[in-house]
Amino acid sequence: MLKIKNLHAGVEGNEILNGINLEVAPGEVHAIMGPNGSGKSTLASVIAGKEEFEVTEGVIFFEGKDLEDMAPEERAHNGIFLSFQYPVEIPGVSVTNFMKTAINESRKARGKEDMPANEMLKLIREKSAMLDIDRRFLSRSLNEGFSGGEKKRNEIFQMAMLEPKLAILDETDSGLDIDALRIVANGVNKLKSKDNAVIVITHYQRLLEYIVPDFVHVLHEGKIVKSGNKDLALELEEKGYDWIKNEAVV
Repeated sequence: MLKIKNLHAGVEGNEILNGINLEVAPGEVHAIMGPNGSGKSTLASVIAGKEEFEVTEGVIFFEGKDLEDMAPEERAHNGIFLSFQYPVEIPGVSVTNFMKTAINESRKARGKEDMPANEMLKLIREKSAMLDIDRRFLSRSLNEGFSGGEKKRNEIFQMAMLEPKLAILDETDSGLDIDALRIVANGVNKLKSKDNAVIVITHYQRLLEYIVPDFVHVLHEGKIVKSGNKDLALELEEKGYDWIKNEAVV
């Protein structure tokens, strides 16, 4: 599904990613871990096509397509979803209206007509029920006045509605208490299937107690320096990142 070869990228001439190699297949969950400044969020942003980042070397293929010349919205229409670490507020636009627009724009890009209103309503009810979302929540302005947990739950709701092939969760556990963390993780687990894939970016092992990864990769200075199974996350929790840094130097 996703194949990254020798990816170098940065911003304003400052290289952040220094030769990333990564492959993600359908049905897999990959966790990307590493200390602050290691390049985790940059990797997510580059895959999603955020324009402030420049790829200087290497390639990213998604379902066999080279993403180099694809705008962010094209990547989204092709099935790539990025959950932001800090979701923006959009006053005056309800959660429901935002989702209607997003879904119909995606359908338009694929040459389809707008989803009929009755089908849209059925889909919204189905996905909100799956994620235990109160319908009053759907009429609120997008992220305005939302708690950290509500913002993250809303992002998982967007993911449920859009049904992406690849979901990238960028530090979705940031600022969440245990109850909110469980709600978000349960939502992700309900949406996993053999046909889609998830990349979870996190500092901490605690999220991976709820979203169990098939593979764990550790970034250090813009490179993946170690990969393993879920046990690697436990080892990091016990030993810290200095252990990885020392190994990388050796």
